[in-house]
Amino acid sequence: METFGTYFQNDPQNPLCYGKIEIENTPRRRLRTEPEKSGILCKTVFAGFCGTDYELMKMGRENKLDKKFPEGKNRLINGHEGVVYVPSENRFAVVLIRGGNSYDPTRFTEEESYFEYGCDGADGLFSDCNYYNPDMLLPIPENCVHNGKLKISAAKKLVFSDPYACMLFQLERIEDLGEADNFRVEMAKTGLPEKEARKSAVKHIFDRTVIFGLGTTGMFIGDLIKKKYPTSNLIFVARSDENSQKVKFALEVTGAQYVKSNFDSDAAMAKAIENKLGGKATLFIGTSGSNIEHRIAFEQGVLGCNGIYDSFSLGPKVTYDTMPFGFKNQLIFGSINFRQSHMEKAINLLPESRYDEIVTLIDRNEFTSDPIYAYENRIYSKGAPMKTAVIWNSKYIEF
Repeated sequence: METFGTYFQNDPQNPLCYGKIEIENTPRRRLRTEPEKSGILCKTVFAGFCGTDYELMKMGRENKLDKKFPEGKNRLINGHEGVVYVPSENRFAVVLIRGGNSYDPTRFTEEESYFEYGCDGADGLFSDCNYYNPDMLLPIPENCVHNGKLKISAAKKLVFSDPYACMLFQLERIEDLGEADNFRVEMAKTGLPEKEARKSAVKHIFDRTVIFGLGTTGMFIGDLIKKKYPTSNLIFVARSDENSQKVKFALEVTGAQYVKSNFDSDAAMAKAIENKLGGKATLFIGTSGSNIEHRIAFEQGVLGCNGIYDSFSLGPKVTYDTMPFGFKNQLIFGSINFRQSHMEKAINLLPESRYDEIVTLIDRNEFTSDPIYAYENRIYSKGAPMKTAVIWNSKYIEF
């Protein structure tokens, strides 16, 4: 079937194109224990741009996309955030992005496989229509729809279902690791029995939290931490001016503090962070996509003993000196994933949020007329909006 959409390809000059493209109804499996199912044809209504899209475009320029293409194809329709309309069922849905031949696609093992709509092995949302596994079309709350149309405010909030689910998963993983790594320390320090010591260890891993980078993922994890652990001393570190709309909004929503990263040296920045934290970080979350993250945490020693380093950046290489690292009993983990339960929770939480306030729309025609220019000069440029999205099919939107 032919449709129109944007797609990535291996091409140094034109890694991202818009035009007519052939799509196929490839049977896909949601989980290893389930049968493959043919997809249901859906129409894209609203789609958001993610940093992953920009990284994929850069990979296309470097001829590194082969493993990302659907089988038998030499291109990938991108897009993994947004809302689709399911004509055969007369409803809207958020697409569960990851599935495959694994028991838990977020924690797949070597002999298992996975796919991700719009990211890895399966076409995504930036097309007029596409096929999706029927079990991966998650319903949205009824109050998001009025007179058969998706409210624009709800669309803007639901575009964050994927990254918000990722942060729900991150919170869960930090809690799991913080408990396992530090409960014996709590038992020795406080004399608590194991069950209570485990609870105490979970709480204290968030005592002094640094979130390096203030994109949407950084803000979301900060919001979730503050909601669940309100006594956490939480600090964002980013390049934006303290008086910028982005920073003001993030601090208002999360109740966090802020350090602007405009220091002459890493040492000066580290000192400023520790002063504001009131000590070493118990948790350091990297979301900026820059190599300075690990330098501040490890080379400058901002991450304290028994602390956790959560790497949620694509691109940077994390290094550390094994001597102090080993004796400080620190943990490093990275997992850019979520389970279906996380996305379902995100879909139900987001409509009650204020996150529509940080979404800026780009006109579809402006985007599709020159998608590379739009990526580099509007969507991912310095000073770009916190989140950019596009109304792909205005027929289904209530303004």
